[in-house]
Amino acid sequence: MASLLQGRLPINQDVLQMQKGTVMRKVRSKSWKKLRYFRLQEDGMTVWHARQVGGRAKPSFSISDVETVRGGQESELLRSLAEEFPLEQGFTVVFHGRRSNLDLVTNSVEETQIWMQGLQVLVDFVTSMDQQERLDQWLSDWFQRGDKNQDGRMSFQEVQRLLHLMNVEMEQEYVLQLFQAADTSQSDTLEGEEFIEFYKALTKRDEVRELFENFSADGQKLTLLEFVDFLREEQKEGDRASDLALELIDRYEPSDSGKLRHVLSMDGFLSYLCSKDGDIFNPACLPIYQDMTQPLNHYYINSSHNTYLVRDQLCGQSSVEGYIRALKRGCRCVEVDIWNGPNGEPIVYHGHTLTSRILFKEVVATVAQYAFQTSDYPVILSLENHCTWEQQEIAAQHLTTILGEQLLRATPDRRLPARLPSPEELRRKILVKGKKIRETEEEEEEEELESELEGQQEAGLKPEAQCEPEIQELSPGSKDKKKKCTSIMCPSLSALAIYMKTVSFHSFTHSKQHYHFYELSSFSETKAKKLIKEAGNEFVQHNAWQLSRVYPSGLRTDSSNYNPQELWNAGCQMVAMNVQTAGLEMDICDGLFRQNGGCGYVLKPDFLRDTQSSFHPERPISPFQAQTLLIQVISGQQLPKVDKTKEKSIVDPLVRVEIFGVRPDTAWLETSYVENNGFNPYWGQTLCFQLLVPELALLRFVVMDYNWRSRNDFVGQYTLPWTCIQQGYRHIHLLSKDGTSLHPASIFVHICIREGLGQGEA
Repeated sequence: MASLLQGRLPINQDVLQMQKGTVMRKVRSKSWKKLRYFRLQEDGMTVWHARQVGGRAKPSFSISDVETVRGGQESELLRSLAEEFPLEQGFTVVFHGRRSNLDLVTNSVEETQIWMQGLQVLVDFVTSMDQQERLDQWLSDWFQRGDKNQDGRMSFQEVQRLLHLMNVEMEQEYVLQLFQAADTSQSDTLEGEEFIEFYKALTKRDEVRELFENFSADGQKLTLLEFVDFLREEQKEGDRASDLALELIDRYEPSDSGKLRHVLSMDGFLSYLCSKDGDIFNPACLPIYQDMTQPLNHYYINSSHNTYLVRDQLCGQSSVEGYIRALKRGCRCVEVDIWNGPNGEPIVYHGHTLTSRILFKEVVATVAQYAFQTSDYPVILSLENHCTWEQQEIAAQHLTTILGEQLLRATPDRRLPARLPSPEELRRKILVKGKKIRETEEEEEEEELESELEGQQEAGLKPEAQCEPEIQELSPGSKDKKKKCTSIMCPSLSALAIYMKTVSFHSFTHSKQHYHFYELSSFSETKAKKLIKEAGNEFVQHNAWQLSRVYPSGLRTDSSNYNPQELWNAGCQMVAMNVQTAGLEMDICDGLFRQNGGCGYVLKPDFLRDTQSSFHPERPISPFQAQTLLIQVISGQQLPKVDKTKEKSIVDPLVRVEIFGVRPDTAWLETSYVENNGFNPYWGQTLCFQLLVPELALLRFVVMDYNWRSRNDFVGQYTLPWTCIQQGYRHIHLLSKDGTSLHPASIFVHICIREGLGQGEA
């Protein structure tokens, strides 16, 4: 079967050449460079590769996996091989999520241009696909996988095999009945449109049909008034229901006659429920919708820790790719550890470890290029300076010359304002966070020392004094007192820290008495959590006027993460994460920053912006409005396999709903599991949660594959803030562990939020 998108694909000379195939050199490292034959398949949507022309081919990547294509000059790896391969003949395929880039070198500049331009055309096409086109492509992909002998048609045996691949287990007799009904040509095989009809019969949504008929008088259509009733009663759309109904019919009703008569068919109703308008995430929260004119300390700021690392903290690779990925995913605070390098050039790496090194000027150039591709709001460069005076001078020169007008070098009118500026005032500006020269000797920032201490204590070692530039040492007999080493702060680098002067934290009282709004402290996760327990309300008040940055414990040498929610509850703005490591903690982080245009700034609730706030994150009390959440988990659709290597294994899915917020609100509940059905499982179970502080809560929906022998396996998840939830019948479109789309995998739920605490049924 040809691609269902055939005729809509942007076929040009570049794409046709790619379908003929090209021998290229695949480059993984300076020592691993091998010839491979790459070819775009006839469907125009997948690239396969083989060791040689005519060799056994296997899938390399799908166009939908590709984020962008870069020239050889932008690849660290290819630049390091510039003497061996001309950079003009190289290019890089960049994938969504955390998948490693694919570096390729062709035999000519012309071949490189063909692949770069052809891939970008196809990527742009995939990005612009509508809902139906994405489904068509998904079906084409499955047909290709199921059509084992590649003859463009599917026998009953191939269909049975395909159902196992698609996570479906059905009675053979029933499948045969659907197969024969779809086989209108009576050829004992399914082609193109016949396969589509078979799929439609397979994916019949009885639970949606029942809902449709509850509001439809004749069971065939929803009149305008019936659809308005549904939107008002079930979807809680209120006064806007009448206008919205007309918009949605025009947007989702497939038939022109239906649009003219202002009615919605069953197909149109399902199309609406599966769309962004029928999503659990409120579309009004997707663009920038918050007030961006408040001082910086009133916002949560998407922050990265040791941004230069793409793997672990001890032996991992340092790469500018870490900065590219962090900035493109919306991080607005990135960390740069600067050390003395050879030839007078400062370098960036994780000090006292075996991590690789990169030039500071390359990091700065990368930040200059990618800082504002995702968001126009300010980027904060968190500098950890370990350099001598001379190399600090060089670092300051690189910042000023490479960043140019992007770098914030002075306050407006060179006068000190009464508060921190807003994200709006600092649009497209890069701020330096770092130490400044003081008239009196001061203690330095505690981050490296605390991390080192934690690591040494865990290993059972005694902290040993070191004396390198900008590294503290311990005074005898005291863990907390630090002795200053001999290096001196360079004035030109000091002058670049305008609103972000780092200072040591002693106590909240000391900060009030001695510090200013433009000074900020960093806390290890251990110290921050201790302060929340001991003085939670003081921490909230502190964060209402001054910025705080929290970083992972020094024990997290594997680049694991901590749960940021506990720190956000206290109003900490910059909770730095190891963004290279996927998992629950990054799901929570991505969930919070998914709103507000993904701009990297989210306005804190008003009770975390008040310097007189009585809020205590460990003991929340009124006047915060408690709410009850009822979630009916109804059904699932096209859930992916957990173990793709086992063709006949089928998931036993269950849904787990987790709430993250203040401690009393943090909870989880789960449905029972459905045996052997990942294609269209039905649960129909209601879960009830009670929340004291809903403004701080995030919801995480996780689909798991039940395993009675060991821990349940992860299938997919979706996390979002409570404040962005839409009530009513909603689809939740699942994401992979890596945060990429699992389209068309989803779960269908009904959401009901009630004021106050109490039981009830959805």
